[in-house]
Amino acid sequence: MNKIIAAVGAAAIFTISAAVSAQATLPSFAPVIRNASPAVVNIAVRGTVAAPRHPFFDDPDFRRFFGQPRDREFRSAGSGVIVDARNGYIVTNAHVVKNASEITITLVDDVELKAEVVGSDERSDVAVLRVKDAKLPAEMHLADSSRLQVGDFVIAIGNPFGLQHTVTSGIVSALGRTGLSRDGVEDFIQTDAAINPGNSGGALVGLDGNLVGINSAILSGSGGNIGIGFAIPSNLVRSVMEQLIETGQVNRGQLGVMTLSLTPDFRRSLGLAENAQGALVSQVVEGSAADRAGIEPGDVITTVRGEPVRSNAELRKTIGMLKVGDSIEVGLLREGKPRTVTAVLREAAQIADASAIHPALAGAELVEVSEDTAGGVRVREVAQGSPAAQAGLLADDRIVAVNRQRVNSLAELREAAKDQATLLVQLKRGSQVILLPLR
Repeated sequence: MNKIIAAVGAAAIFTISAAVSAQATLPSFAPVIRNASPAVVNIAVRGTVAAPRHPFFDDPDFRRFFGQPRDREFRSAGSGVIVDARNGYIVTNAHVVKNASEITITLVDDVELKAEVVGSDERSDVAVLRVKDAKLPAEMHLADSSRLQVGDFVIAIGNPFGLQHTVTSGIVSALGRTGLSRDGVEDFIQTDAAINPGNSGGALVGLDGNLVGINSAILSGSGGNIGIGFAIPSNLVRSVMEQLIETGQVNRGQLGVMTLSLTPDFRRSLGLAENAQGALVSQVVEGSAADRAGIEPGDVITTVRGEPVRSNAELRKTIGMLKVGDSIEVGLLREGKPRTVTAVLREAAQIADASAIHPALAGAELVEVSEDTAGGVRVREVAQGSPAAQAGLLADDRIVAVNRQRVNSLAELREAAKDQATLLVQLKRGSQVILLPLR
């Protein structure tokens, strides 16, 4: 009887040992997550935004009785990634910290620290924060995202719905996605790793534990994950981050062209092959880098620095990663024949205060938009309480026409507003087209 019990006991020990051995050989993300998680932080934001403006507030009598609309306080949350523990730098999304007056980060061990914005770039949706005089536990190395391939395994780490350090996994579903934002510099990594509200600014990590992207957006009808998430590739993050740390802003070079998609009709009209790809130049801004290089309307831009340009969105992305003063070789087709020109990228024309154009625009910071299909003049910032703010202009509005006259540059805006007491401004706000009277 004792021999039987001993035999059974030995068999049980052998079974358990075999199970432990098998478990040890199974693939696991645990070592990667153990090393990467301490570099991911939770971000809590407090701030104020301008209250929605009603047309009644244009009436002085109405304002006398009811006063000006009050700013609205808000709280939001997101994620961030420590990229330089010694100097306290953290990367996140620009939309996570927009309008923030107070930022608190929470480390993996629940330690809370105050952070400040070093710089923010809305076009790429990248922001850099800094924590001063505090020891951060870890940092994450930025990988070379150009080496990513569709099908690579990736891990998303963040704080969805406030659930700190949630980990999900998936694969790279696609690369080079564009079209999520009209004005954005886009080159998104698409992944099916679950990304939800609160993941914004968190890490997309490769199996080596390095950062391949910053989670930024999801495609969803309900606001929750449906398996289509987007991350900003680390190479774009690195380019923007370095400029923000150095100067506090991104000084992008501008080629100075408006472009159209190269449709089959355009290909036939231009005598191009049916499979020809590129960005069709519809307008060249006077005095721009493109103008000085000899680029003309009707040219089809096919390469930049030897890299193919397959669409106007790809041209915008490529130019958006370059700096003022960069010299680039531009390959193009003119009347069906290939040509190469050299352009030195210039700074976008901008005005810190547009009061000289029209008194109602006082307090608005304006910048020209190029490398785009729509053109126009973008409202970069609006000072609180300024005439522009009181008139209803908001940051990121795009002015496309004044008094029914199309404007594609600051010079055209100035000419359209000249000697006009009232401006009927047509602008694009997100997907909306708005008519706004300025007096």
